[in-house]
This record gives sequence, structure tokens and C-alpha cells, in this order.
Amino acid sequence: MSPDSDQGRGGWWPGGEGPRKGPRPDDSGAGKGEDSGPVRPRGLATPGTPKPAGRYPLFVGLAFVAILVIALLNLLGDDNAGILGAGTSDEGLPLAEFAVVDVAGTSDADANVYQDDCEGSQNPCPEDQQRVPACAIEPEGAIRVCDLFDKPLAISFWFTRGGDCTPTQDAFDSVASRYGDRANFLSVNVRDDRETVTDIVRERGWQVPVGLDPDGAVSNLYLVGGCPTIVLAYPGGILYRAVLGSYDAGEIGGFVDELLTASRERAASDR
Repeated sequence: MSPDSDQGRGGWWPGGEGPRKGPRPDDSGAGKGEDSGPVRPRGLATPGTPKPAGRYPLFVGLAFVAILVIALLNLLGDDNAGILGAGTSDEGLPLAEFAVVDVAGTSDADANVYQDDCEGSQNPCPEDQQRVPACAIEPEGAIRVCDLFDKPLAISFWFTRGGDCTPTQDAFDSVASRYGDRANFLSVNVRDDRETVTDIVRERGWQVPVGLDPDGAVSNLYLVGGCPTIVLAYPGGILYRAVLGSYDAGEIGGFVDELLTASRERAASDR
């Protein structure tokens, strides 16, 4: 991969002329006023503000160890991220947009995490017409999360390295099959190769849509820090809650029932 390539950084998608050289959208400051204060990122994203250096060597050492543990846990290495589902207070925020390759299709690309609200976001944004926002790409061969915002939504992030997440994915798939058209479900694999994921899906007979996040761009965007992490969202793509850990079908079904009830109550209160 050449140093100037954007493939692998989350935002390249086949079908155009390909990535262009030049400043990356997340480095350009596009859409931010020169005199404006800090902007809270759209949805579940990590602000680009660097942390100040520690004052004491011991503190620096402990902080480094903590960051290393998190990085090893999820194999993503984002030292600014919190851990979604572990006591974070992001409930009520809009989910960041993304598009991933459908493992059942034939497309081959990294996840697209470019947003469509550059003026009010610190998430990556297109810098030109060749950088199409995630929810504006051609849908063939892709899963666009925005297309799932019409109903309550459950997204399960999982990977095979460093943990056994497949039993919870079995349960997630089982729950998805029971809820019919009452909710949408999406399984997102992080950093495993396509052949591995395809074999797992086939062997375990999953029917839930499975998207590929080969470079971890979506997982970083959503602050995923463990496997599995399940994100639950109201219709419209607003975060209801997230849970981290291994669960059986009864427990996951309970989470979805709570989401459906909360969604009805939310809709009634908005009338």
C-alpha cells in the first residue's frame, strides 16, 4: 500500500476515480470556524484534542499501561477512546454514520466513516466530490447504517482475536430471527479477514446481516473496547444504550424488548 493511499483509513469506496492525494479531511479542519470553541463530535466519535503530558513519571507510566491494556483488548489502539458500554454517558447522542462491505456480497473495500454534516462535526468529512459520505455511497454490496435507522436498531461488534465472541453472536442471530420487522439487526466483524468471517457465518448458519470492518475504522468511531459490544438505538439512529460482555439469547432478547418499549414511549412523548 502506498503512503499516499487513503485505502485502509476508512473512507475509500470503489466506484469512483479512487482516492486523491492531499490533506486528509480529518486533518484539514474543514467546517470549523476559526474563532469557535471546542465542538462536540457527532455521535460516538473520539475528539481530536491531544491530552496534556503527565506531570509525574509514575502517572505517565500508569497511563501508558492502561492505554496498552485497552489496545490489546480490542486490537484497535485508540488511546483517546473510552469504552462503549462500560459506564459511558453517550446515551441520547446520534450514531455516527458508516458503511461496511456486506460479507454476503462481492465488494472489497474498507469501511467508509465519512459523515455528511462537516460543519458541525469533528468526525471525518469528505474534502471533495470523490470522498462520498458513508450514507450516500451506492448501496450495492454495502450495508449503510442509515438505511437501518427506520426502526429500533441493534448492532453487535465482534472479533475472533483475543476472545470468544461467537457464542454471543449465535444468540444475537437467534434473537434477530425472532423479531421479524419490529427491529433491525446488524453484526459487524472487526479486523478479521473476509475468508475467516465467511467460514464462521456459513458454519454457524447465521442469517443476520454481517458487515466487515477490516481496518477497525467503525470500531474506533464507536469506541468499541471489548468483544462483544452491542449497541441499541432508537429509530432515527439515537443511542439508547450499549452493553459489553457475553450474553445469552434470553438476555439479548430482554435488551431488545427494553429498546422496543423505550422507543414506543419516546415516540408517544414526541407527539
